[in-house]
Amino acid sequence: MLDLAVIGSGNGSNFQSIADAIRSGRLEARIRCVISDRPDAFILERARRESLPAEYVDCSSCKTKVEGEGERRMIETLRRYGAETIALAGFMRIIKPGLLNAFSGQIINIHPSLLPAFPGLHAWKQALDYGVKISGCTVHYVDEGTDTGPILLQRSVPVLEGDNPETLHARIQEQEHLAYPLALQTMSKGLVHREDRRIRGSFSDGAKV
Repeated sequence: MLDLAVIGSGNGSNFQSIADAIRSGRLEARIRCVISDRPDAFILERARRESLPAEYVDCSSCKTKVEGEGERRMIETLRRYGAETIALAGFMRIIKPGLLNAFSGQIINIHPSLLPAFPGLHAWKQALDYGVKISGCTVHYVDEGTDTGPILLQRSVPVLEGDNPETLHARIQEQEHLAYPLALQTMSKGLVHREDRRIRGSFSDGAKV
């Protein structure tokens, strides 16, 4: 069973999908804490509604990274709650080596594209601008690059004629809410090679590994 922390900066819909999967028995994990770098982030309110520890960690020394004193506070908070696996859920800061090393090989993220295509911000808009016919989401390990870590699984969605950034993003998010709990469950069940961190096996629901 995973001892999980979820870190996010915004609405927290992926956190909610994880919490719902735990409640339904689809995911064998315990959420030890939910952390945000924004005191007003709705993900914290979602955590309180689930009777989970909800912590604001001030990372304001830098707008785009977790480093320095903010990184130290983040690591201390995660360790205080006994978190071992970290799920980033709409966390809008770059993870730096201190945090990566403190939880080596145990930080994962979900990104709204089929990586390695369209890393970085607003990936669904990048996909539309490029003119692709298929987009999707990727659950991947976090490394020192931008959305470059080993891929756990992916789910695809069609790009429909007439799509705009909002409609495509909404369709991708529907798949994110399925993919993230599934990826975490494979970790919980030990279905990930430690050597290359790829899932072994296949899934009947269409997830790509």
